[in-house]
Amino acid sequence: MGTDLLDTTFAALADPTRRAILTRLAAGEATVTELAAPFRMSQPAISKHLKVLERAGLVSRGRDAQRRPCRLEARPLKAAVDWLEGYRDYWEESYQRLDALLTTLREAAPREGEA
Repeated sequence: MGTDLLDTTFAALADPTRRAILTRLAAGEATVTELAAPFRMSQPAISKHLKVLERAGLVSRGRDAQRRPCRLEARPLKAAVDWLEGYRDYWEESYQRLDALLTTLREAAPREGEA
């Protein structure tokens, strides 16, 4: 995945409203009206969020007669997860070092009744 698309994906995911929209769309397609229902904002505000998600490739809009349902497009999410996966080894090593340190400190600490 190109850096620009990855940047766009993470920028889109930075907003909690947009993450909530993606969560809703993971359950199935929805119209702007349906997406706006749980939020205390106007449909035009939700449409602006949807445009950001569309630019990131995370949402697409179809046409079904008079309806324009929005759909989740998960491919950019997979690419973001793959990028984050590269840091898994770093965190696992960090936790292993922390576990080793805690074990050493526990073993070195005086026990009750000992002094």
